This record gives sequence, structure tokens and C-alpha cells, in this order.
Amino acid sequence: MLSITLLKKKNYIAMIQNAAKGENSMFRNLYALVDEKEKDIVNNGDLSCAFFLSGVLYINKLIKDMHSGVVGLEKDLLESGWEEINELKEGAILIWEPSASGHLHAGVYIGNDKAVSNMSEASGVPGEHHFT
Repeated sequence: MLSITLLKKKNYIAMIQNAAKGENSMFRNLYALVDEKEKDIVNNGDLSCAFFLSGVLYINKLIKDMHSGVVGLEKDLLESGWEEINELKEGAILIWEPSASGHLHAGVYIGNDKAVSNMSEASGVPGEHHFT
């Protein structure tokens, strides 16, 4: 009988890197009822970093649920056994300081001073950039 074991971390990193290779619009919209009105709560990709990242983590069973915000994602990461580290390594989750508008941003360190996150200023889709 054939034995197959999915390699969660390897698949997680591959999905993150593949998402940054082109116009991946899969996580660009997330609709919810807000005060009984339908709304895209990630604003056409402007605010979808947590949605993108939690989606990939959830698919690979590395967190408990998907999230629309960084605060909920960070809480789930800690509850799912992720730990804060001092030295970056491939696959590390990055949560940057709040922007001038007060928004948090999250992404994944992929090595060689590079990260992948949703590129809200540029296109509203995941992209590769310097980790800072």
C-alpha cells in the first residue's frame, strides 16, 4: 500500500512563493455583512494581507481558521503553537509596525532578505519585496 504524507511547511512555502509569481487575485475580495450592508472588508486587495496569509496557513493546517485582520491572525498563530523568533528563517511570519494610517501588515519571510505579502499599494495582490 502506498503511504503519502503531505509536507505542510514545504507546501506552505511553495504556495506563498507561487502566489507572488503573477496576478493572483484569489484573495482580493472578502465580503461580509457590516451593519446589515454587504461590504468588501478587504477593500479590493488593499487590506487583504491577513486574508491571504491565513488562507495559505489554514489550507496547510498550520492555524485554526482564516482571518480578515492581522490581530486575529497573530492571536491564532500564537494559539496554534507559532513562536516569536529573533533570527529570521524561511517561512517566518512577519508582522510589521502599524502604518501611518494605523493598519498592521503581515507577510512571510522567504530568505535572502525577501518577503511575500499582499502588495496593497501596488496591485492588491501578493508580491515579493524586501523584508523591511
